[in-house]
Amino acid sequence: NPDGRMNENAGDYVGLTVREARNKIIEDLRSRNLLEKIEKIRHKTPICWRSKDPIEFILVREYYLKQLDFLDDIRKVIDKMKFYPERGKRLLLEWVDSVSMDWPISRRRFYATEIPIWYCKNCGKPNLPEPGRYYKPWSEKPPFSRCSYCGGSEFEGEWRTFDTWIDSSISPLYISSYGRDHKTFEKVFQLVLRPQGYEIIRTWLYYTILRVYQLLGKPAFTWIRISGMGLDEKGEAMHKSKGNVVDPEPVFERYGADAFRFWASSEVKLGSDYRYSDEKVKSAWLFITKLWNVARFISCFPQVDRPNKLEPLDQWILAEANRLIEVCMKDFENFDFFEASNNIRFFTWHVLADHYLEAVKPRAYNKNGVFQLEAQRSAWYTLHEVLKIVLRLLAPICPFVTDKLWRELYGGSIHLEKMPVKEPVDEELTKLTEKLIDFNSSIWKLKKRLKIPLSSSLKGTVYASKELEAFSEDLRLMHGLERLMFTSPPAEAEQIGESTYYSLV
Repeated sequence: NPDGRMNENAGDYVGLTVREARNKIIEDLRSRNLLEKIEKIRHKTPICWRSKDPIEFILVREYYLKQLDFLDDIRKVIDKMKFYPERGKRLLLEWVDSVSMDWPISRRRFYATEIPIWYCKNCGKPNLPEPGRYYKPWSEKPPFSRCSYCGGSEFEGEWRTFDTWIDSSISPLYISSYGRDHKTFEKVFQLVLRPQGYEIIRTWLYYTILRVYQLLGKPAFTWIRISGMGLDEKGEAMHKSKGNVVDPEPVFERYGADAFRFWASSEVKLGSDYRYSDEKVKSAWLFITKLWNVARFISCFPQVDRPNKLEPLDQWILAEANRLIEVCMKDFENFDFFEASNNIRFFTWHVLADHYLEAVKPRAYNKNGVFQLEAQRSAWYTLHEVLKIVLRLLAPICPFVTDKLWRELYGGSIHLEKMPVKEPVDEELTKLTEKLIDFNSSIWKLKKRLKIPLSSSLKGTVYASKELEAFSEDLRLMHGLERLMFTSPPAEAEQIGESTYYSLV
């Protein structure tokens, strides 16, 4: 029976559960001396993923949607869509190859979309209403008075519901106004992206492609983005029944939605599973806090037009920003945010904040008038330009904090801005990045060893690579160096970096 008990065909076992009936049959065989032996065997049996109870199959009549006749066409349609990552396409095709029956679309459930059918009590034929509204045949009278087959006047409404994927499979049609606004539909339908997890490739993705092809003869999407599963800290799938679900609300309260989004984007490449980690979400929050402080510092300086000449240090950071733009745009074009988010974090924290901001401070403030106004304006322009680049690249990943900062500093919403384009600067300067970072790190380590505050002057002479000479004045004032030379060091000079030397003389 549908309730899992033996029906009237079971004779003496009617009303028993399957397990009870099996035990009773064994007892009856034993009592009649018909039992030869009992042995335990190991075999696979289907169980409910939630309750872990064994599943018993019964034969019932259901509605089916034809799909076997369309499989060859579906394979051709799949080839017309772009998958990110590409392995998602392989998983989908493997599922198509495994389909061996038509799709059963009716379900015996209480909560789902009703099947809009009334059956004539006279001839038993199904009668369908006019399209255009939602029907509840199990509780409503039919919107017609006569059977379209025999003219009968009494009906019984269908009480079954549709499979949930019947609704979900037309989502791209619904969001593109199919059947409601033809102009909008024609404009947006071929620009539809499907973002989803790999665990529902065989259901949501496959059925959507099937339904849209059956209705329109077209691919359902232009792009398909397949993400991995969010797992708990032990790497196990989250289920309410297991009690390992991480409620996102308290996480948002502690760290904000942007930190959660940044963690998810920076954790793994697209398509891979990612483990939840509170420490890593906190790390993402610390990065956003760092970005906020960087923006607050830059907001102290006026916004100016690009000067005729940019200082070498400013050209260097803009060249690094150009490289960041290139990496991020490539990632975005592939609907992946892993490389983009990690490169944005590294650039903002370890290149922009740690090195450029520290080096440009003396020139941006220019308290003693050491620099010409043009050099100071070069610093002002570059500070704001680099921040604008970072904010616009980060906006798709952290939409809230970037929009807040943009509105405060530059007015309007950042989400109405275009993505940044490369600045016309000497790209070759990026070859000096490692040398520049090594030079700064060497001075900081030396001061720490000598127990000199980083903000204090360093007496003696520092010998640096000739390639860094263009940054001479910025670096000298940044570290408070008494003398900075770009010549070969004397024999007595101490090597403190890869190409940096220090002498008290």
